[in-house]
This record gives sequence, structure tokens and C-alpha cells, in this order.
Amino acid sequence: MLSSLAFAGCEKANIDVDTTAIDGSATGEVSGVWAKGSIHLIKGDVIVPEGKSLTIEEGVTVLMDTIAKPEFIVKGNLYSLGTTENPVRFTVLDAYKTQAKRFGKMWGGILCGPTALEVVLDHTIIEYGGNTTSDASSSVKMGLYKAVAGENLPALWFANANGKLIVQNSIIRNFQEDCTYIEGGKIIFANNMFYTTGVTGGEAMNFKSGCLADVAFNLVYSANTNALKLSNAGDKTPQAYIIAYNNTFVNTGWRRPTAKGGSVWVEATVRTELYNNLFANTRFGVKRDPKKLEDSRSKYSNNWYFGFDQTTVNQFQPGSNDVVAGTNDVISKVANDNDPKFVNYPTNTAVSNADFNTSWDFHVQGNSGTLNKGTTAFTRHHKAGITTSNGITYISPEPSVAVGAFGTKI
Repeated sequence: MLSSLAFAGCEKANIDVDTTAIDGSATGEVSGVWAKGSIHLIKGDVIVPEGKSLTIEEGVTVLMDTIAKPEFIVKGNLYSLGTTENPVRFTVLDAYKTQAKRFGKMWGGILCGPTALEVVLDHTIIEYGGNTTSDASSSVKMGLYKAVAGENLPALWFANANGKLIVQNSIIRNFQEDCTYIEGGKIIFANNMFYTTGVTGGEAMNFKSGCLADVAFNLVYSANTNALKLSNAGDKTPQAYIIAYNNTFVNTGWRRPTAKGGSVWVEATVRTELYNNLFANTRFGVKRDPKKLEDSRSKYSNNWYFGFDQTTVNQFQPGSNDVVAGTNDVISKVANDNDPKFVNYPTNTAVSNADFNTSWDFHVQGNSGTLNKGTTAFTRHHKAGITTSNGITYISPEPSVAVGAFGTKI
């Protein structure tokens, strides 16, 4: 537990490198390797300089000072390489993880600027951040993210259309607004979980122009606004093209009862393909901006919609509320029809609930109708993989005919 810590051998990171293998503290420029199992107390804003890399090994805890509320700025490369047994954690002391502070705001976020070439977050937990910027914030002074005071920082911002971003097997939770805000790059988001995020707004995954992304096998629970916001807004090339398949979205959008609060929002000439996604008790389904339409080549197919009550079912019917109709979709017409039969999740849970129970299990039972309703007849962007400078190739997952992110338990 991280309720109290004594830091031995603490040294301020020098202007070039902090490669200490023992527990330490960091402020300023950092690069090199943070060794397996070490704890690093971040007492102020840290920066991975342009042209340099920071590798964070399995089991490392990156502990944020809740008074300083630091920003983790990446101008070079970041490789956060946890494992199932020993994830990397960007977090705060356990004493601060209270119900009153469940939406974080106790540090900034991981902010990867236009010169960040490669960012890999594998088996990484990012939690309790999303602080609001001020004129004194490093991100504002450096012109990063939205570069103004009063913005709630996302857990992850990435802004290099020529860069590479892989986020897999990770958890983003307990943030004030957006989980991610992505402005370009070759991208894989796979096998992640997003929950307890967004007070008055915020998407789980927010993509803008310059993005070529595969988004697959993710669970999004009760995002304040949308699980996915897909847009070609901005002036970057290539055109945003997002392929999202085999994701599970539950209770999304209800805590922001406006036109944009929903499940998947498409706008501004984004090109998208959505297949095999499971929408359970979500507000709306796939919804377009009628004033800024998506690319006409976009495709929607083999998605599954379930609502426990009639109010929910009425929300996601195509032809109303600018909800988009797909091909071969399974869309409930009456309450509780087409129950996906989760292994352990009460589908009558209040749609306004933002708290996540880690004992829930969103695998489906062996008699679920979702198991053979998907399609594999499409081509994802990164089937051949994204190869990073250290020679590792990350491949987006093969699609499954089982709708949703989990299928049955093996």
C-alpha cells in the first residue's frame, strides 16, 4: 500500500538524465530507465526532452505530489512497459483515493507534444489526475494541449501526426474530464478499460485530424459524454480514419444529458468503420452531427444494442436523435430484449452510476446471442503492425465474430 513512504537516496533529476535504479524523486528533465519495482515521487513538472527516451519498467510506481499537481510532459519518447502481474502505475497516495475525490484532479496528465515520436503504454494504470490548468502551468507556458488556463487536462494527450501511439492492456480511471485527446499518429488502442471519468463532460477516447487508429476490445463504463468522439477537426493530415471493432460500451452518456452525451459521436468529415461493438444501456447509439457530417464512405455493421428499460431502448433507435443506422445490427425494440447475458453485471444498475465494481465480469455466457453476430470481413489499419525504434512490433488484434470485447470465458 502507498499510504506512507520513505524515499531513500532521493535526488532531483539533473538536466539530462535520471537513471537511478533506486527509489527517488524527480523534477525537471528526465530520461533513461526507471528500474523494475522502483517508486518515483514526482514533486514538480517533469519533461522527457526532445530526442531522448524514458523507459519505465514493470512494477514501477510513479507517485504524484497532490500539492504540486505535476504535469508529465513528453517531448521525446515514452515506453511504459508493465505486465499483468506488475503494472506501471501513475497514481497518488492511497490516503487520497476517497469517494469525494473519485474524479481525481490531483495531478495533471501525460502530455505528449508534437515532437513526441513514440509513446507506448502497456499494462499501465493512469488514475486520479485531470487537474485544471492555470497561467502558471507548464503546458500553458509551452503552448501544449489547448495552451490556455482553465482547461481540465486529459490522462493522455498525443499530438504528432507522424508519431506512433500504442495503448494496450491498460486502465484509465478517476479523471475529471477526457481520458484521452489524440491529435494525430498511427495508433492502436486495444484491451483497455476506462471508468469513473468525467464530472460534467469528457470522452473516453477523443480523436481528431491526423489519426489512423485501430480501436479494439476496450471496455468503456459510464463515460460522462461518449465512449468515442470521432472527428476530423483540425488542420492535420491524413484525414482522421478510425476503425473501432469489438468494444463493449456500458452506461455511457447519461451523466451529460445534452445532444452530445451518448455512445459514439461522429462529425466533421471523419472517416470511420464501426463493427461488432456491444452497446449496453447506453444513451443513443452511433450519433452524427447533422451540421458537420462524417465522410460518406463510413461504414457501420454488426453492432448490438441492449436496453434494460424502455427509456433506454427508445434512445438508440435509428431515425431519431440523429442516430445512425447500420447494416446487420441487432437493435432491441422493447426493454430487456437481446440481453447480452454478461457473466456478472446487473443490467438494472442505474445508468447514472459512475462507480465501477472490479468484481463485475463483462464476458458473456455460453448461450449469449452475441457470440456469432459479428463480422471479420474488413481490413484494419495495423494488421501488419506498428514497429517502434526498439524493434518491437505491436499488432492490432484480430477481429472476432463474438460481438463485444470479451466473448466467453475460456
